[in-house]
Amino acid sequence: MSTPRGIRNNNPGNIDFNPRNAWQGQLGLETGVPKPRFARFDEPENGIRALGKLLINYRGKDGMPGLGGKGIDTVLETINRWAPSNENDTQAYAAAVAKRLGVRATDPINIKDHATLREMVVGIIVHENGGNPYPDPVIDEGVRRALA
Repeated sequence: MSTPRGIRNNNPGNIDFNPRNAWQGQLGLETGVPKPRFARFDEPENGIRALGKLLINYRGKDGMPGLGGKGIDTVLETINRWAPSNENDTQAYAAAVAKRLGVRATDPINIKDHATLREMVVGIIVHENGGNPYPDPVIDEGVRRALA
């Protein structure tokens, strides 16, 4: 079985490459695939950092009408932004991540809380790659960098 793209690229959130995003440790567009799309990072900690930073940045974006408070502040809104329904089963994705957090997908969360951000990150890594290959210190360092 081959290693998932997100793991090969040190980009376990499968963040699309955008030259305007000068992410810490970003090496450029992925290589060795027929249709390159995702960013590559120098180490998984920086890919996890970028994933966490994006989730934190979503907080200031418009959420879904009638859900949570102002801005994106629920698991469902976050995953809807992260993995749009034209590419994903957003409801199932959000339900799986919310279960990890021990909340309903429509409950408000504090994404700047270390434990909450960490579980969101791990939930996304598992969903995007079919599992989480990283030891706790790698995840913890990526989340620490995202919150710094």
